[in-house]
Amino acid sequence: MNPWLQFLADSGARINPDDGAAEFDGPRPAGQLPRAYVSPLGDLGLIAVTGEDSPTFLHNQVTNDVEHLPASEARLAGYCTPKGRLLASFLMWRTEATIFLELPRQIQSTVQKRLQMFVLRAKAKLNDAGDQYAVLGLGGDAAADVLKQWFPTVPTQAFAKLDSASGSLIRLPDAFGSPRYQWIADTAIAQQVWPDLARLMTPVDTGIWRLTDIHAGVPQITQPTQEQFVPQMINFELIGGVNFKKGCYPGQEIVARSQYLGKLKRRMLLATVEGAEVRPGMEVFSSADPGQPCGMVVNAERNLQGGVDCLVELKIAAAEEGTVHLGSAQGPTLAFGKLPYALPA
Repeated sequence: MNPWLQFLADSGARINPDDGAAEFDGPRPAGQLPRAYVSPLGDLGLIAVTGEDSPTFLHNQVTNDVEHLPASEARLAGYCTPKGRLLASFLMWRTEATIFLELPRQIQSTVQKRLQMFVLRAKAKLNDAGDQYAVLGLGGDAAADVLKQWFPTVPTQAFAKLDSASGSLIRLPDAFGSPRYQWIADTAIAQQVWPDLARLMTPVDTGIWRLTDIHAGVPQITQPTQEQFVPQMINFELIGGVNFKKGCYPGQEIVARSQYLGKLKRRMLLATVEGAEVRPGMEVFSSADPGQPCGMVVNAERNLQGGVDCLVELKIAAAEEGTVHLGSAQGPTLAFGKLPYALPA
């Protein structure tokens, strides 16, 4: 267990040894989230990429523009196989000397090793920065007021970023009608500020934060869903994760062809399932064509009403004809909700 997760465990949090997620004692939020909440995101890993060629190297590997990534902005990006299927989805940002790639801790090692294979003669070095930094998710209508104790201003636009002596603060897409932020701090700073954050805000489980990602319509590739989706199948280009004007990267031809040739027949939707355990990678089935799966669960978390909310990739027609069920055509029915952004007609 790294120093930050050990600190949280010593402070009373329960740390999942499989993925680093934290849970806290006390009642889970029901109905709605607190006006100010904080969640340790120990399930996320960080790859630090340094060296004078690192922007060019990454630019040639991922779906978004890295060469023109300013220090005042974070961006989503995907890492694809040559067949255009996503191996990972990143949140990326840069400081003066480093580009950071944030992804689930469980797949970090394999993705980092694969990227390292293509460095070749480039002056770029990849390191695991997970022990050096702590990642915190903060949200709610009162979160900005709390953050101003450490940041002179807070970013107001999604994916805007600013830095202070306390670390980097990134504004994320809103969820449940309230702003969200991610604070990346040196582990020592995180340990110093945690008691104040836990007093001024309500600590919530990492799973609650992942639920807010789901309601923001921001998918995350995890181990069960690697190599399952072309970026557009999970709306990645709609939330700024793909730049179609940049140069080549693995799978670029297939991603571009999916965009410009013909109508996309698959998309990601928000759904709720009652009375069932839902996991990423589970297949869903349509009553109109029960013999074969029509899609797959991308992410899923328990919601605030006792059910499970999930992001589901599926054939558009399946959501329009009949009903969609989890696991089999006789499984629990999915009730579809509204994403916070519009899907193309």
